Amino acid sequence: MAKIPAQNLKNPPRASVFKPRVEHEPPTISESGDIRYLHFGTEWVQGAMWVSKPAELVLEYTAQMMAWLLFLQPDRKQSVGLLGLGAGSLARFCLKKLSNPVRVVEWNPQVTVACEMYFKLPRPARLAIDHEDAGTWVENPAHQATQAVLMVDIYDADARGPVRDSLDFYLNCKHVLADVGVLTVNLFGAHSSYARNIRNLSEAFDGRILTLPQIDAGNQVVLAFKGPELRVSVEDLLARAGQVESDYHLPARKWARSMLGRSQDGWLIV
Repeated sequence: MAKIPAQNLKNPPRASVFKPRVEHEPPTISESGDIRYLHFGTEWVQGAMWVSKPAELVLEYTAQMMAWLLFLQPDRKQSVGLLGLGAGSLARFCLKKLSNPVRVVEWNPQVTVACEMYFKLPRPARLAIDHEDAGTWVENPAHQATQAVLMVDIYDADARGPVRDSLDFYLNCKHVLADVGVLTVNLFGAHSSYARNIRNLSEAFDGRILTLPQIDAGNQVVLAFKGPELRVSVEDLLARAGQVESDYHLPARKWARSMLGRSQDGWLIV
């Protein structure tokens, strides 16, 4: 979820062909040059795609959601989880760049249809999509310890902070992670919900959180860690960042440098 001012869109949002079935909000589509956006009838962007490069990440915060790669390279058999599909950006990226199974939880089935029709979302066997409320999904004991990584980006059309942000929700997210796992969450740093989310994340994950710098659109990505204490030397962190940048074409060195203020005597400890 990000906010793109309406005046930046060369073409106004087009009404989608989808008809609401139950209470789900029908998505709308807009385009600006080579970029296609997904909305729910407002200027708030639920996701974006380069039409000519669908596997690349357009919005800066979606790239930041992949910052877990600095600390974890999951076994190819381990699943990578997404709460919120948006325009399918992270799902497409993970399917293209990783060999892991990908599991998406998306409340609105019309979003999935839009992604398949307009956002080039592939449906290989290793992609599973559950149409369910994220809060209910993480409560299910069947999903405990199933995801090496969980990326959380769940907003509604009004973007009044994440739609799920309670302490119980984040505790359940922690339970969904494997014994060693990383959670990434998209927040809005200037929004009134930010302090509550940080407080609940910190309590759920025993203070083991890192924040990336807030970007111009206001998004701020937070990482939370599960497992044994993580001790990474600054040298190794920067080396890993260089490898991530090379392998995935993500600005990982920038992320790593932003974390150096948390280091102590040459070590980052979370």
